[in-house]
Amino acid sequence: MNSENRVQWVYASENNRQLQERYDEWAQDYDDNLESDFGYIMPRAAAEMFAQFVPKDARVLDAGAGTGLVGVELRRLGYTNLEAMDLSCGMLEEARRKEAYSDFHQMVMGERLEFDTGSYDAAICVGVLTLGHAPAHSLDELARVVRSGGCVVFTMRPDVYEQNGFREKQSQLESDGIWELAHVTEGFLGMPKGEPDVFFQVWIYRVR
Repeated sequence: MNSENRVQWVYASENNRQLQERYDEWAQDYDDNLESDFGYIMPRAAAEMFAQFVPKDARVLDAGAGTGLVGVELRRLGYTNLEAMDLSCGMLEEARRKEAYSDFHQMVMGERLEFDTGSYDAAICVGVLTLGHAPAHSLDELARVVRSGGCVVFTMRPDVYEQNGFREKQSQLESDGIWELAHVTEGFLGMPKGEPDVFFQVWIYRVR
């Protein structure tokens, strides 16, 4: 199966169990596939934007960490207190090999996260809030587990934002006084080689 077909195969998962199984199967080839076939730059782009808003000594949750590509970029930028969370054991095992994280958690975006309220100084979520993956209400839990004054940072395609309930959820959290928008980037090509017409944005919210 080539990389493009594998991405579509993963996106076509019918439930979280199937999504987990497909990521487990893909885990060992994931990094090579995304780098060589897609030119995947989202982890670096998101980490560099994250660093403009979050201090280096922050306790950070990488939600939907996958194989740990975001953790590698955050470590490069000086962050050392990082924890990885993902639904796939196979992906987390690959993340362990990168030695970027101090702890690992198998949990599912969209379900209640087994962390106390305000446990983290920040959360980052790259490539997860998308079709067939974490739903819009995942943002409720990311905002809950980050302390007041901390940041929730995530990437998203503009079409997913408009069409899959994220616009409404993000606005609701803002109107409910849960968070406030700190910054949103212009659209950029997150996978310029494999998806040259697909744009992404980085969103930064500050929890109130």
